Amino acid sequence: MTKEITPESLIKIYEKLGKPATGRVGVKISTGELGGHNYLKPELIGKLVKLVNGTIIECNTAYEGSRITTEAHKDTIRQHGFYDIADVDIMDEEGDFQIPVRDKKHIQYDIVGNHLKNYDFIINLAHFKGHLMAGLGGVLKNQSIGVASSAGKAYIHSAGLTSDVVECWEHVDDQDGFLESMAAAAQGVHDYMKGNIVYIDVLNNISIDCDCDSNPHDPTIEDIGILASLDPVAVDQASVDLIWQVHHDEHNDAEPLKERIEQRHGKHTIDYAAEIGFGSQDYELVSID
Repeated sequence: MTKEITPESLIKIYEKLGKPATGRVGVKISTGELGGHNYLKPELIGKLVKLVNGTIIECNTAYEGSRITTEAHKDTIRQHGFYDIADVDIMDEEGDFQIPVRDKKHIQYDIVGNHLKNYDFIINLAHFKGHLMAGLGGVLKNQSIGVASSAGKAYIHSAGLTSDVVECWEHVDDQDGFLESMAAAAQGVHDYMKGNIVYIDVLNNISIDCDCDSNPHDPTIEDIGILASLDPVAVDQASVDLIWQVHHDEHNDAEPLKERIEQRHGKHTIDYAAEIGFGSQDYELVSID
């Protein structure tokens, strides 16, 4: 962990992991919905993306907004300045394909952007925050919903009932099934990449709403820092624990986010990921400051 949130500290913590990105590198971020302003900014991530000669990777959404089509998504990416720092690949621009999952309780496979085939290594660079449906969003969500194509997002949201992006919203009453499907999908991507992934949570601009929200609540917590691990469960668990440790004062009110996470049972994604053997909730927090 580092409490410093700068381009230099992002590079430093990545290098501390001791697993250098090799081959064709995809940097998975959320490019953010138009109107939103809390997403990880190009100025913060640009130096790391250039260091690894990476391509920013994304997929289209399954809901109406500024990223539901490739054309609109590219325009959003342009407006948010990401083309100024790197190439950006909408991985499901040319379709999708299925990859295996170990846990078949809900989903029988994961549906991901077809261009995932083009990458040898992924830097999972997540902005940790709340989420209207999932309760929270960290590396597990960034690797499941984030890497899934539009159809894949529908399949996960409906806990395996449908991959239709319209029909899926009629099947979102199984909250734990949705959260468990995210964990299974994230594990499927990890396996597909043969473990060639590093996991980073950036805890800044921490709103109760996701970067997919075009009108998010303003943050009520001061920036905390950057966490990184080779274990996605550990890094998301540590991020949640840090939220719960925030001391209430004139600058910090973590209660809205904690309520959002609890209301949507958001911790269950992390619990279930550990249950299916994707990582450990036991960790040691090592400061590199």
